[in-house]
Amino acid sequence: MEDQRGASLLLSIAGLRKSFISIMVLLVSYAAISNWSTLQEITSDGVQALAAITTEHNEGIAVQDVQGEAALVMDEKTGRILFSKNIHEKLYPASTTKMLTALIALEKGNPNDRVTVGDEVRMRTSDESSAGLYEGEQLTLKDLLAALLLPSGNDAARTIARYVMSQETGKTLPAEQAIDEFAKLMNKRAGALGAKESHFVNPHGLHDPNHYSTAYDLALIAKEARKNKLFRTLVSETEYQIHAGSGAQTLVNRNKLLQQDSGFYYKRASGIKTGFTSEAGYCVVASASSNAKQLIAVVLQSTSTGVWSDAESLLQLGFNKH
Repeated sequence: MEDQRGASLLLSIAGLRKSFISIMVLLVSYAAISNWSTLQEITSDGVQALAAITTEHNEGIAVQDVQGEAALVMDEKTGRILFSKNIHEKLYPASTTKMLTALIALEKGNPNDRVTVGDEVRMRTSDESSAGLYEGEQLTLKDLLAALLLPSGNDAARTIARYVMSQETGKTLPAEQAIDEFAKLMNKRAGALGAKESHFVNPHGLHDPNHYSTAYDLALIAKEARKNKLFRTLVSETEYQIHAGSGAQTLVNRNKLLQQDSGFYYKRASGIKTGFTSEAGYCVVASASSNAKQLIAVVLQSTSTGVWSDAESLLQLGFNKH
């Protein structure tokens, strides 16, 4: 008898729970219908908040207004991306490659070392950028870095690569072998920086289908290179004097953001590296400083004028951000 009463009690409790749940569902539904406009406002606010989050990086510039295929501006101190467009798209970096070449040379060499230009200078092609080095010429590594970064000398890139590999191996390798081995160092160093979407096969950036990077990776490389005082100094110079066996030579920086008579001068600019091939288009990795704020901008696969206007707009956007 007691078992029957207990079973009846459990059934009654279960029934009450069901009824309670049904009543609650009806009450919530009624409240939703009665306050539909309020719910709409809440939903609208939520959607706007979500949109604000997803477009936070691009406030102030419309993506379609940037002519480059890929672009970004980064806060150099924090690494925060303030604007982004296709920053993980693999593209050809052209001579912006030379930032990594310089970084490795500064880490593994001595700027005061005297380096003799070897037969690697014979690898020069007729239409490539050159610092005018000649076989047997002796320069300091610092001079070679200036020849690499200002006039964007591919000849300087090859000589630097060969110098670094002689430091690494203790012997002078044949030019092509030295360049291949240097490319391995480039990929290893890039990977250590987190630039894992890049692959380099040469120290200068001449076109090769297997030589590519991204706007984000190049910003990481620039950020690391700018920790070196000599690198920062060289890329900010408009001109640099070399005193070698052939006499004085003036190297002129191709970065129009630094040149007052270029039509694209940007007062806050402090570097860094330009690049161009027909396959890569016009590229630049730029830096600028104002008070305590330092920025890095990257523009890839742009036009001959768009690359500069894009870079200036991105840097200005960065300074306007709080």
